[in-house]
Amino acid sequence: MGALLKFDTGNIAPPDRARFWNEIVDRVFTGTFVKVPGEEFSGRMLSWRVGELDMIRTDSTRSMVGRAPLPHNEERLILHLQCRGTSEHAQKQAECALQPGDFVLADPHLPYSIKLTGHELLVVEFPKAPLVERFPGVDDALMLRMCGATPGGRVFHDFLLSLWQQGERASQDPDWESGVNAVFYDLAALAMRGAQRPSADSRDADMRQRVLAMVASALEDPALRTASIADACSISVRTVQNVFAAMGTTPSAYILDQRLRRAADRLVARPDASITEIAFELGFNDSAYFTRCFRQQFGAAPRDWRLGR
Repeated sequence: MGALLKFDTGNIAPPDRARFWNEIVDRVFTGTFVKVPGEEFSGRMLSWRVGELDMIRTDSTRSMVGRAPLPHNEERLILHLQCRGTSEHAQKQAECALQPGDFVLADPHLPYSIKLTGHELLVVEFPKAPLVERFPGVDDALMLRMCGATPGGRVFHDFLLSLWQQGERASQDPDWESGVNAVFYDLAALAMRGAQRPSADSRDADMRQRVLAMVASALEDPALRTASIADACSISVRTVQNVFAAMGTTPSAYILDQRLRRAADRLVARPDASITEIAFELGFNDSAYFTRCFRQQFGAAPRDWRLGR
């Protein structure tokens, strides 16, 4: 576990604050830069590494933050949680605005920018894989506003805030670090599953019925994903995302759930078929991945499920 580091522009001459702040943010998250309006800028930052979580807590006046792409040595994600003030996030063609309590996930391997009012943000950069295990629809959820007013969002927010209170007192206990990391991923997934995201068209029952019917008819297609649903239904990718957001899920998570449910039925109804055969029939390209997902959803391995154990 790294030491808790503190940075403050209070002792920096106003003409030098922009340069100082840019040196700090680039040191903490490589490739990050800040544009500030004039010499009135001021900021404070706490930086801390706990296990595989790189975290900052930043409080500053109005600014614009940008970041160059992170190398693909390991797939990572970056989370911004708004504590005070507002922010506007942009990556590729996607944009979202955050109010206090909201959070958003972005891909640090692509350029992104943030317009900030006077604010306080909690930022966490972390490996992608552990969150995908808990929330398979992560890719569909990138750059979507996650509302912090849900029960899961509030618990996640409170956890991150309380974690910083341990910064000065935390021990060098590796079990504590690994435990904190596991709780972070669990609560992030909980908050994402419960988040109420904006949806303009998903209230149309006919649209929802058409989308779900298309998914049901194409579950065995390994190429089934958000873009193919949009093409088949002649709607936009964002409309597809909104349909599933209104249901409290994402296209990828819903597809996985339906495939697993159909697999559970086939395992019992077709005892002559191998587990691998059923997995491949339902669009899985990796039987080991199928087994992990099945166990996570139903609490039993496919073989035990088939045997009624």
